[in-house]
Amino acid sequence: MNATQRPELTPSILVTGATGTIGSLIIERLAAAGANVHALVRQQGKVRFPAGVTEIVGDLTDVPSLRAALSSVRTVFLLNAVTPDEVTQALIALNLAREARIERIVYLSVIHADKYTNVPHFTSKHTVERMIETLDIPATILRPAYFMQNERTVQQAIQNYGVYPMPIGSAGVSMIDTRDIADIAVAELQRRDRAPTALPRVTLDLVGPDALTGTAAAKIWSTALGRDVTYAGDDVAAFEKQMASFGPAWLAYDMRLMMSGIQKFGMHGEAGAVDRLQAILGRPLRTYAEFVREAVGAA
Repeated sequence: MNATQRPELTPSILVTGATGTIGSLIIERLAAAGANVHALVRQQGKVRFPAGVTEIVGDLTDVPSLRAALSSVRTVFLLNAVTPDEVTQALIALNLAREARIERIVYLSVIHADKYTNVPHFTSKHTVERMIETLDIPATILRPAYFMQNERTVQQAIQNYGVYPMPIGSAGVSMIDTRDIADIAVAELQRRDRAPTALPRVTLDLVGPDALTGTAAAKIWSTALGRDVTYAGDDVAAFEKQMASFGPAWLAYDMRLMMSGIQKFGMHGEAGAVDRLQAILGRPLRTYAEFVREAVGAA
């Protein structure tokens, strides 16, 4: 072995964002498949993971702890939460992964990061994509559209007041279920982890099968609830004000800018994206109508 080679490690996958919606689903599915999973957590024992999952205490801005976490794995799922220092976290993680000579990475970005250039968390992810591309890092870049599960934050308002309040406009948003995102991420993690050598870089638009407008989303809720639900309209200023009433002002403004981008550009996968994703999954993608029926049934 020469000085630039990395000692061969037992197949192992480090999952960042391990306690979040996507990360926890990925860990659950990897553990069920018998993978050797390491979960990066800030505090040990806070979350109950499946049997066999190894908790690694660390933080994406704590270089020593992250360096140690990366030293014992060969594959990484990188997810950065929407925070003011998101791009710093991601670039540190990727630089340390390169330092550790890790050549199997799956990065969770966002769809149309190159179009929504005034939206902070979109441009952060676009910067990370540029690093992956310019340094030719062997990675799968996952670019999800708007999560269906985001609708849970407004479900009570929809059911109580008969109004669909998300100002998504009429350009069309191909929302995707987070469970489908997790299943695709797991497929890519396993594909890279099992490969004998680094695989070429791949980019996937993660979208659902239907492009929804605000009016169409309201109609689907109407059908599921059995009563009228109307679309509240495209007022992003009112949306920001509502968001700021229960969260940080910087995040509310970020979300306002995102909604303006959605109204202008929509969120659509590249040609053939749905077929490509369904081939990876080996089944149809979940529809928004299915998600809404399930959400109403669970309420």
